Amino acid sequence: MVKVRQDRPVAEDGHVDLLAWVEALGQRAHLPHPERLLAAVELAQRAEAAGRIWASGESGFEMGLEMADILADLRVDEDGLVAAVLYRAVREEQLPLAEVEAGFGSAVAHLIEGVLRMAAVSALQLTPSPRLLGNADEQIENVRKMLVALVDDVRVALLKLAERTCVIRAVKSASPERQERVAREVADVYAPLAHRLGIGQLRWELEDLAFRYLEPEAYRRIAALLKERREARQAYIDGVIEVLQRELRAAGIDADIQGRPKHIYSIWRKMQHKGVDFDEIYDVRALRILVGPLRDCYGALGVVHALWRHVPHEFDDYIATPKENGYRSIHTAVIGPEGKHLEVQIRTHEMHDEAELGVCAHWVYKGSDATADRLYEEKVAWLRQVLEWQEELGDLGQLGESLRRDFDQDRIYVLTPEGHVLGMEPGSTALDFAYRIHTEIGHRCRAARVDGRIVPLNHPLQTGEKVEILTDEDAEPSSSWLNPNLGFLRTSRARAKVQAYFRARDRERNVADGRSIVMRELERMVIHPDELPRLAEALRFASVDELFHAVGTGDLRPSRVLRAAQHLNDEQSGGSQLSLLPSRFGADDAVAGGAAFSGVGNRSVELGVCCQPQNGDAILGEVLARGGVVVHRRDCAHAQRLVREQSPRVIVVGWGQVPGQRVPFDVRISAYNRAGLLHDVSAVFAAERVDVLSSTATTDRETSTAVIEATLELDSLEMLGRIMDRISQIPNVIDVRRSSG
Repeated sequence: MVKVRQDRPVAEDGHVDLLAWVEALGQRAHLPHPERLLAAVELAQRAEAAGRIWASGESGFEMGLEMADILADLRVDEDGLVAAVLYRAVREEQLPLAEVEAGFGSAVAHLIEGVLRMAAVSALQLTPSPRLLGNADEQIENVRKMLVALVDDVRVALLKLAERTCVIRAVKSASPERQERVAREVADVYAPLAHRLGIGQLRWELEDLAFRYLEPEAYRRIAALLKERREARQAYIDGVIEVLQRELRAAGIDADIQGRPKHIYSIWRKMQHKGVDFDEIYDVRALRILVGPLRDCYGALGVVHALWRHVPHEFDDYIATPKENGYRSIHTAVIGPEGKHLEVQIRTHEMHDEAELGVCAHWVYKGSDATADRLYEEKVAWLRQVLEWQEELGDLGQLGESLRRDFDQDRIYVLTPEGHVLGMEPGSTALDFAYRIHTEIGHRCRAARVDGRIVPLNHPLQTGEKVEILTDEDAEPSSSWLNPNLGFLRTSRARAKVQAYFRARDRERNVADGRSIVMRELERMVIHPDELPRLAEALRFASVDELFHAVGTGDLRPSRVLRAAQHLNDEQSGGSQLSLLPSRFGADDAVAGGAAFSGVGNRSVELGVCCQPQNGDAILGEVLARGGVVVHRRDCAHAQRLVREQSPRVIVVGWGQVPGQRVPFDVRISAYNRAGLLHDVSAVFAAERVDVLSSTATTDRETSTAVIEATLELDSLEMLGRIMDRISQIPNVIDVRRSSG
């Protein structure tokens, strides 16, 4: 069913009578300050007069009025209506967003900005192609998820749905290519989004219009059949309503009975799903009975079943056993007069209002996405709950702000240059993205470009960013990618691919690379190479070369070498020089592997052999049957499985404070001098919560170099190594090492 645009009041000059239009809209929507909406409409009209009208003859200004008409029926507030009439002017660059904010407030500007972010979906590739990442359904689902992730105010989603409704109405005279492109976008993304938000009145129109352009022959055939039999069908429905109304009155039930509108796409979908012809779609004849009190629902059901024989297996009581989403209604099918099938829905007026305005969770009802992620469903449910509370309290913006603070998104969604959408773990980097695309792209990665600008490979990605990976045939993975202190890889999948690459290399090369890494670490920590045999023995390697090989393949982190060196130093010095085990702990702290953990109570603690967490890693605890606790890194596969399963054995733990004997370390940092260098170094100290006992900085003007020397009070060589690694990532830093004094 295609919805015809409402007529607008026209002034004597033939243009829209804006004052009359605002007054009419005020009868359907709550407008505390109608003059504000009038000012927005006049501004949009002036902006377009100075700009241009589309080649199709449609104007963005008129689309803004049409969007406001749609949103008024959805009970969107005044800010949302003002944003609707101004949106196209801003998008067409006829009106600066700053001017909107100055004239109508930050809330309106925020809404327009949100819809502009969602507009990126129009450039995405939604049809299958040889380069498609995953199948078409997965790709389209990722697009929908990205949309939900981008929306931090439900009004943004409603504005975008209204805008796409206007666009697909306006393509009637456009080229077939544009019609198909817009229809595909609407069918794949926006109609399902309206379905998930429960906005039935938009969903049906979007589906029918998209179907009209994507399957024109099937659309015309079904539309012709409906038109051909419309009079006979209407006469039949009128007769059924008359009989049913009489019987309901006799039973003391006051009911509003109406024929349900037929949606062409819905009919076609049922024909395809059931493999039947038009004549066998019995709910082409359908009624909806709306009653007052709940008890009348069952009274009306009794009347219907007393009048006509019930069709077996065609009954659902969503009142007695509501859907998990709260949807309530009775559905039944009977063989009505003349032996024709008739579908009947029975609900209260309140239930009907909820279903029509998106209060019930219609995104699950009759949905085909039972396997959707739980957290994504929670996000959509949250959006829908805001709609319900808006109707009750009338303060959507404030509710959205408070609820946003309570919702933790589980994924980020980024774009490839081809327009595909990839879901990734929060905190994923550009390098993680490269390995997510393809292993070889990760291996050959040289640089990354995000939204058109070059970024470091350890750049954390955000939802909505477009990422391009620059490769080189001669490039190969760097061992530094496996250093967690440098933050190149945040996903276990990417890290495993890099480790697999190093394991597959020649042993001699891994030994050589491992030797280079270890010797560099010992040199900057001022540890004598003569200690290597003892280090290898302490780490249970048969030889020093075996230790080098393990480091070269990524199986052994340099930080573990430092930990072993720390332990050897403690034994050799009798604990006097670098005795870093804490002398006391809080009541909730415990020790394992020479580290302190908080949040474990008086339980015994051990480190997970699957991931070997190190100080500073994000961790969680797993309570064992015997009462002890195993500490895992959060990104290890076992820990992620426990979280997905919502295991009750998972507890929150952290790295405990070590208030006992801390040791001073002297650090020397060499860098090319620049403004803000000292500030950036201090920021690393602050982020690591390091006590700086003293600090000096000198500059050589001839060479434009600077030397920063600092004495830091730290817990271990391992912590010192982490701080050095992070300082080495600061722009212009040449070298950072421990000073021998």
